[in-house]
Amino acid sequence: MQTHEIRKRFLDHFVAAGHTEIPSASLILDDPNLLFVNAGMVPFKPYFLGERTPPSPRATSIQKCVRTLDIEEVGITTRHNTFFQMAGNFSFGDYFKREAIGFAWSLLTDSVDDGGFGIDPTRLWPTVYVDDDEAAGIWRDEIGVPAERIQRRGMADNYWSMGVPGPCGPSSEIFYDRGPDYGVEGGPEADEDRYIEIWNLVFMQNQRGPGIGKDNYEILGPLPQNNIDTGMGIERVATILQGVDNVYETDLLKPVIDVAERLTGRTYGAEGEGAAEADVRFRVIADHARTAVMLISDGITPGNDGRGYVLRRLLRRIVRSSRLLGAQQPTMGDYVDTVIATMSPSYPVLAEQASSIRSTAVAEEDAFSATLAAGSKLFDDAAAATRSSGATVITGTDAFALHDTYGFPIDLTLEMAAEAGLQVDEQGFADLMSEQRTRAKADAYARKAGHADVSVYREFLDRGPTEFTGFDELVSEATVLGIVGGGTSLPVVGVGQQAEIILDRSPLYAESGGQMADVGTISTTTGARARVTDVQKIGKSVWRHVVTVDAGEFVVGDVVLAQVDAGHRRGATQGHSGTHLVGAALRQVLGSGATQAGSLNRPGYLRFDFRAQGPVTDAQRTEIEEITNAAVEADHAVNTFETGLDEARAMGAMALFGENYGDRVRVVEIGGPFSMELCGGTHVGSSAQVGPVTLLGEQSIGSGVRRVEAYVGLDSYRHLARERALLSSVSSALKVPGDQVPERVAHLVERLRDAEKQIERMKAEAAKASAAALVGDAERVGDTLVVAARLDDGLAGGDLRGLATDLRGRFGAQAAVVALFSVSDAKVPFAVAVTAAARDAGLSAGSIVSDIAPLLGGRGGGKPDLAQGSGSDASGIDAALRRVRETVGAQG
Repeated sequence: MQTHEIRKRFLDHFVAAGHTEIPSASLILDDPNLLFVNAGMVPFKPYFLGERTPPSPRATSIQKCVRTLDIEEVGITTRHNTFFQMAGNFSFGDYFKREAIGFAWSLLTDSVDDGGFGIDPTRLWPTVYVDDDEAAGIWRDEIGVPAERIQRRGMADNYWSMGVPGPCGPSSEIFYDRGPDYGVEGGPEADEDRYIEIWNLVFMQNQRGPGIGKDNYEILGPLPQNNIDTGMGIERVATILQGVDNVYETDLLKPVIDVAERLTGRTYGAEGEGAAEADVRFRVIADHARTAVMLISDGITPGNDGRGYVLRRLLRRIVRSSRLLGAQQPTMGDYVDTVIATMSPSYPVLAEQASSIRSTAVAEEDAFSATLAAGSKLFDDAAAATRSSGATVITGTDAFALHDTYGFPIDLTLEMAAEAGLQVDEQGFADLMSEQRTRAKADAYARKAGHADVSVYREFLDRGPTEFTGFDELVSEATVLGIVGGGTSLPVVGVGQQAEIILDRSPLYAESGGQMADVGTISTTTGARARVTDVQKIGKSVWRHVVTVDAGEFVVGDVVLAQVDAGHRRGATQGHSGTHLVGAALRQVLGSGATQAGSLNRPGYLRFDFRAQGPVTDAQRTEIEEITNAAVEADHAVNTFETGLDEARAMGAMALFGENYGDRVRVVEIGGPFSMELCGGTHVGSSAQVGPVTLLGEQSIGSGVRRVEAYVGLDSYRHLARERALLSSVSSALKVPGDQVPERVAHLVERLRDAEKQIERMKAEAAKASAAALVGDAERVGDTLVVAARLDDGLAGGDLRGLATDLRGRFGAQAAVVALFSVSDAKVPFAVAVTAAARDAGLSAGSIVSDIAPLLGGRGGGKPDLAQGSGSDASGIDAALRRVRETVGAQG
């Protein structure tokens, strides 16, 4: 049974049982405790925590999940994946243990013809919490599982919580017996390789306290209502129903391995020396390629921290694994295409985003190829330093620096060290990696400090969403539902106090979708007045107005007038509609792959982030600006309407990657096909109201993501006026007409550069002449001639290196060491050169530089014949000069 069919049967089974199907949420949710969604129940946490009222008492979903705590462990076993699909059914105070167990059992064991999976019931082993007699009785007496196949386990195995104070409860897990070929008899207690878990039924009935670990916390008491949260691993069930040994041989991952075999010339599952290591690399490629595609699809781009860094690590491990398997050519595009082909039947959006996903992944492969080349150079330096010191083992510190700072994989370090006849301090490297991992886990736990206390807003969330009236009016009559200050509910707020006011309806826009919040006032007929300085959402549905009371007082139950600052709103709508126009123009010029990756708009200003693999040229920027302003001049009508999500997409409406939409969406259309987007923000009435749009610039903000900024309306005019005044000033100073300013400036810059080059040549000649005199003044230390001197200030590292090389050549076959220092722009560059005779006597330029660098507050390195460095403490130059002479003297 194919994986897509398994998904369909699961959803059909529970929809038929009265559950509402909920589409998978994005892998990125607004949850401070999570980097990615890592469990099927995560989107339902607000309901389990009592923060929001569930839309239905029964729900079912298949949630995409990512877990990346131990990325380096992926592929070593066949059980671990970073991306997986968790099928679940949920009850919010509706049914409990009996129904949950029955639903799971019938789907697993009903025949294929009847819509089930057709699994042999004699191969299923349930486990229950050690004192959960109720669940054990249901399995035994109602389902009919023999008592000897029902195992009781402790808190670490069969008691579930979210890892923070909140709901918890006993669980019942269902294991599948793969048979004697996979291990010993005795159920899950005896062997979890033979008996694999496929479904976990969590009976949420208690509240837990603080604590670390799976069993180190107190059970505080029962919840107000019993809930159900179950999770069935789609990939594990596919392994069983497809009759394969592990998930990497299923229909979603094996095709990627097949492509890797073709690209590398190696065979997965082969025997012989190195075969096991090769299999690990094949599995890394298959797992990481799928995860990377799903992350990019949800709007993640490679970066140096957070989610972007996780994606970058995954993509680089793919490149590394392909290289170690023997691939010499780029491979990423083939992997991505294969993943999209296998996954798009379940996630059609992948096919729509194929071009953008592919270009993002391929760009990272190209970038890392350059990193690999740089890493090879760094390795050569580390190997040379190791040999020059007489050692045969590259230090763990060097290996870790290559891995952590430069992204150079340890596997390649080990391989290249062996080729060079060296070893690597693997234990030292492992210790440093362990320290880093420990810090990461500690940070992860710190993120789990718990959820912000939104209980004070609970009654407002349960009442339903705030009615937003701001699309149609700027002043609305409303009722004060609540006042919040200092995290507690208040009955009244008076003059000079700051608080949050909750209204039943409001014309003020709450910050969302890149549009900044409205500002305005809330007032009463009795003279109370408060300034609204911010509006934010609670649970994406209730508006909280951040206010400062200027007059009178507000009491819960007051009837008030909420009013938007009209000038602020006008500027905000100009910025927001301008963002849509710029986005449409970008796609016209750069292609459909230039999709939105974020935005910010406020009165008079807009910022638009988009996906692209290279900078926008001046010609393209001009064209984008012209298309945008042509749309402004055309005075297109701006129409908004609500429709179904599928209908909106069929019309071609643009949706933001990673954004979650409901069944009903709001479409903003400007000029018919010119711009059509899903958007909940406020907009102008026609495109001419945006006013002139001036692009300020374009820049990279991360791998594969660019940013343009622009002024709109009056701010655009003011910017152009300043530019005109500046041009007039420069034109006057240069005594040329405005249209000749660029040519005249270019001519002056060229003359300046020529003068700077001439000055540098004169400085270099003067330095060379003065340095030549140093040869005659060379000091003999033992059998070696030493030139150790501070030269004139202003010489850069390259200048010193050239002079040191020149002076070394003047000593011919004699044993000599040249060490030169200077001070340049608050830095202390230095260079050391050693003749062949001195090297034969045991002296090394690299070792001397490493020795003197700390005296100058810097670092350096190089080869035995020539090395250089840079420091920041010029007061250490005299000590460095003495150390050079001492080092030479110690060699005799």
